[in-house]
Amino acid sequence: MTFEQFNLPKSVQKAIDELGFTTPTPIQEKSFSVVMSGRDMMGIAQTGTGKTFAYLLPLLKLYKFTPTETPKIVILVPTRELVVQVVEEVEKLTKYLSIRTLGIYGGVNINTQKKAVYAGHDILVGTPGRVMDLALDNVIRFDETQKLVIDEFDEMLNLGFRPQLTSILAMMKTKRQNILFSATMTDEVDEILNDYFDFPEEVTLAASGTPLENITQLAYSVVNFNTKINLLKHLLQQDESMERVLVFVNNKKIADMLHERIDADFPGQFGVIHSNKSQNYRLTTMANFQAGELRGLITSDIMARGLDISDISHVINFEMPEMPELYMHRIGRTGRADAKGTAISFFTPREEEIKIGVELLMNQELHPEPFPEEVEISTLLIGPEKEKEKIKFLMKKPKLDGDGAFHEKTAKNKKVNLGGPSKTKKKTSGSVNRNMLREQNKKRNKKK
Repeated sequence: MTFEQFNLPKSVQKAIDELGFTTPTPIQEKSFSVVMSGRDMMGIAQTGTGKTFAYLLPLLKLYKFTPTETPKIVILVPTRELVVQVVEEVEKLTKYLSIRTLGIYGGVNINTQKKAVYAGHDILVGTPGRVMDLALDNVIRFDETQKLVIDEFDEMLNLGFRPQLTSILAMMKTKRQNILFSATMTDEVDEILNDYFDFPEEVTLAASGTPLENITQLAYSVVNFNTKINLLKHLLQQDESMERVLVFVNNKKIADMLHERIDADFPGQFGVIHSNKSQNYRLTTMANFQAGELRGLITSDIMARGLDISDISHVINFEMPEMPELYMHRIGRTGRADAKGTAISFFTPREEEIKIGVELLMNQELHPEPFPEEVEISTLLIGPEKEKEKIKFLMKKPKLDGDGAFHEKTAKNKKVNLGGPSKTKKKTSGSVNRNMLREQNKKRNKKK
């Protein structure tokens, strides 16, 4: 099948031709007729499958111009970076259309964004938090909104956006088309679907949790955090194929700590991105990585969803993700567009249970790799590891003798107090006074 068989408007088809695209991806092909029907849709597809065009192409075909200052299409995504990316994709496809697209997100001046909203727009792309803020201020209205797209639905719920999502849904008129995409189908996703949407048709590209077949998945058992750093440095030094690397950790503090240690051996080769970094810094770092000026990025899971970063050779799970589903989103950054990729996971004994959860989710084991003999095993522990050692020390059992019984008490400690009068009788204040009187009488008698 080709894009020409979609019978798109000539202006959209011309933009696609200029982009060099000829054949739709499976999710684009499956979604097109469902979106065109006007029914609610729930798409289950992994990262890197072309979901953005899967909803944009039919929506642009259905789009009809009307003079209004409120958005006709609202697209919600979980992160600022994804807002920027989706806006860019919309602008590529609407190059020859009179469609105004606006992206809004937190972390920038809200008054500047209010002015942009007042200037008018047809397609609004935003994060749930900032969209809700502007809607509560009556800056954004949904009077003319006909289509709602929620991308990376499960990730939004994981990030705690459920209150904002339900508030936005309550503000919108009920007569609209809902288009949702998610990499996994969780109970929470299912619950919101039942509460807010009308019998959405499910379009599934692959079973939820199925790993991408063109990704080699390896695992190293590592004793602690600092040994993980030694192993990562070793792999980067020895493996020249690790030329475009994403390194995932679980929080911002670890991201900064790891970046500092890696930068000492590979100066200027790695960037770090997380939610505490400014928007300009994050966009600049990503642009440098995309341009090949950086060998790798160290990041938290904010980068695991939706971002179109091409030609990732390796994904490193420096820490196992807190939920098995996040593993799928992380490794989905490599092995895209039929390319081959490698995912390497480091796990300590306390992370082994998460690793097993990942394997159960995929119904596939991660290939165990032998720990390199030349890598130094560090004995230096970081905060959480120290706490664990302290707990283990406090929980130590009392020492046992050779027969398995507790050690005998010393003779001193064997004494038993049975009560009764004490052997050493304390002098009372009355006896002390009588003795003093006797001494005074003796002195008087001598004087006489």
